[in-house]
Amino acid sequence: MNKRRGQIRRAAGPTRESRLIRGRRCFGSFKDCAVAALLAPLIVACSMPLAPDAAVAQPNPDACVVILHGLVRTSNSMGKLADYLVASGYRVVNASYPSREKLIEDLAIEYIPPALADCRGPGIDRVHFVTHSMGGILVRYYLENETIDDLGRVVMISPPNQGSEVVDQLFDVPGFEAINGPAGYQLGTGDNSLPLQLGPAEFELGIIAGDYTTNFVFSSMLPGRDDGKVSVERTKLEGMADFIVVHEPHSLIMRDKDVIRQVLYFLQNGRFSREEIGGSEPGPAVNVNCSIEAVSC
Repeated sequence: MNKRRGQIRRAAGPTRESRLIRGRRCFGSFKDCAVAALLAPLIVACSMPLAPDAAVAQPNPDACVVILHGLVRTSNSMGKLADYLVASGYRVVNASYPSREKLIEDLAIEYIPPALADCRGPGIDRVHFVTHSMGGILVRYYLENETIDDLGRVVMISPPNQGSEVVDQLFDVPGFEAINGPAGYQLGTGDNSLPLQLGPAEFELGIIAGDYTTNFVFSSMLPGRDDGKVSVERTKLEGMADFIVVHEPHSLIMRDKDVIRQVLYFLQNGRFSREEIGGSEPGPAVNVNCSIEAVSC
């Protein structure tokens, strides 16, 4: 889960010994400082913004993109993607909403209209959506009940479009609602499944699914290939224009550089690229932030 970082509690006494490691001042044991020095380049690399690829990045002054994060996340989780789209010429509204506090229907009706209002302005004649996980279900519900005259394209990343068996298995586990809120109960595959009550896509939709997992407990609940939260098959939706699978886990897929480039490519072309779009092949990523009961963190 994406939690707001609190202040670091400083230790007292001899553990505050100062050391100089690789030219940087570090406080703590030699082992702690050595580990920090080794991880520092990786942390910096992961936090660096992704530069637009000249072959696909083109100015789009007439289009805006509304970005919606998933369950138990905030807009910070979509920041890397948002920055890339801004650098590629789009106006971007990276919306945040209290995903754990209300039902999906209420979240969609309450938080999508303000995002659309923020998106529109002089010269904007198209509004796209890019979503991760449950954010895609908010868009489906909204578009089934409201009309957006200037709707452009929609890209859903790891959406539980047909629900997830993980919810079915954890439905009665103590603490499930405390972590996932009322919306979490709506993402299963049974009678309470909101995604299964919604219709096919009647808009231009591209879906990116993941098939890499670090959560083997959840994956044991899912049939076939999965990303640790949703099976590949259950991300699909009737009426979608294009569909690709990448080797990334659910919780980090929206930060992968090739996924981000594919999002841009679909927004510009209405399809995904079957050729490599810059950079190297995505490697495995490790999710260390999700508790065992969090469904779509």
